[in-house]
Amino acid sequence: MVKRTISIALSFVGLIVGAGFASGQEIQQYFVSYGTWGILGAILAAVIMAATGYTVLQLGSYYMADEHNEVLSGSLPTWVSKFLDLAIIATLFCIGFVMFAGAGENLKQQLGWPVWVGSVIMLVLVLAAGMLDVDKVSAVIGGITPFIIVFVVAASIYSFVDRSDSWGHLSEVASSIPNSFPNFALSSLNYVGLSLILSVSMAIVIGGSHLYPREAGWGGFFGGLTFGILLTISAVALLCSTATVKDDALPMLSLVNNINGGLGWVMAVVIYGMIFNTAIGMFYSLGRRLSAKRPDKFRIIFITATLAGFVLSFLGFKSLIATVYPALGYLGVFLIIVLLIAWFRGHSRIEDEAERRDRISELVERRDNPKKRFTSKQRRQLRHLVRASNIENAELREAVRKELDEESDDDSHDASSDEKPSGDGGSSAQGDSSVSEAETHGAVSGSESSDNSGGRSESVPASTSD
Repeated sequence: MVKRTISIALSFVGLIVGAGFASGQEIQQYFVSYGTWGILGAILAAVIMAATGYTVLQLGSYYMADEHNEVLSGSLPTWVSKFLDLAIIATLFCIGFVMFAGAGENLKQQLGWPVWVGSVIMLVLVLAAGMLDVDKVSAVIGGITPFIIVFVVAASIYSFVDRSDSWGHLSEVASSIPNSFPNFALSSLNYVGLSLILSVSMAIVIGGSHLYPREAGWGGFFGGLTFGILLTISAVALLCSTATVKDDALPMLSLVNNINGGLGWVMAVVIYGMIFNTAIGMFYSLGRRLSAKRPDKFRIIFITATLAGFVLSFLGFKSLIATVYPALGYLGVFLIIVLLIAWFRGHSRIEDEAERRDRISELVERRDNPKKRFTSKQRRQLRHLVRASNIENAELREAVRKELDEESDDDSHDASSDEKPSGDGGSSAQGDSSVSEAETHGAVSGSESSDNSGGRSESVPASTSD
């Protein structure tokens, strides 16, 4: 459980740490511009982000969603879900082409290359990654995340230690940075809304790829909290160096370059990677949503949307953040409110389903283990639990089998260093495996000769009583 929770958390952090965050431009406009009050705003954002991360990823896991509209339509009134669906679709596309602009600005500031060069390289990377499945995309996103964490923390420590001006003077200098909100609290709330509406589509998909709602929820919580801590650290660092970096398009890159030119080159690569994280998250989710009714058209839609975004990416990175982001942030605040309401209303059903899936996994694991007894009563209980689940039987069967196979692989890897299985034991396990697969199709799909359900569970959430 801990391993999967950490993996989910890293994927979520990598998803919401996008171009504006990694470059420092978002943080500068949303927090540093308010001086020391902006630091309090960053802490407030951390708390809200942890709560929303828990909510969104748990809802995604509960519905085992392949795209965000499965959660919206399943948990919200029709008009609300349709409005938010359109808002998210527009957001995915808009932020996608902002990422191409950020990629161009990154290489322009560090290397002096024309903006279009960095954008073209990003286009190739996004198109290539989009051909992978969601697990591989999630792994790519999570794999890059630790690098930005290391750089942000290191640069922040240096900036804080090297600070020579008083906090009052730094706040006075920071007040010259343009912002879009009357106070730090509203700016903080808008920033969380922006982060959510940018990441909710892919976050739901990441949550939906995990069977256990509790693991997905805690992964979202710790991911949101980690992001909030990084946000606060970055805000402090940029405030300490505001006099020297406030006018740059990528202030975090400028900060690292001021520390060490060699590290600046590495930071440029890391920021470019975080821009890639957001870009692939936006266009992959957009492709999944637009191809929801025609999954076979995903690649065509994904490629078309990505190319269109590339064409529109030359409108400017810094100005887009200042104008487009606040409007999207207000939509995100509305999204946070309605999702939290939906989660509170359906919390008991989610908890029941989480316990149900845990028990299903336990029973299937017991049935497949030749060393454990699997009784007729337990078989009937398994069939009953499967029918009560809110997930269709075939999808549930596949998810349970996938999770147990992964756990088995991990256990086998750990056990291989201690002992080797005997020949007889291996033959017995292999023979049982054949029976297990046949039983899995029957018990976990809920089908039997006297079952009139057609091998499917109800599509609406099950009642709380089993």
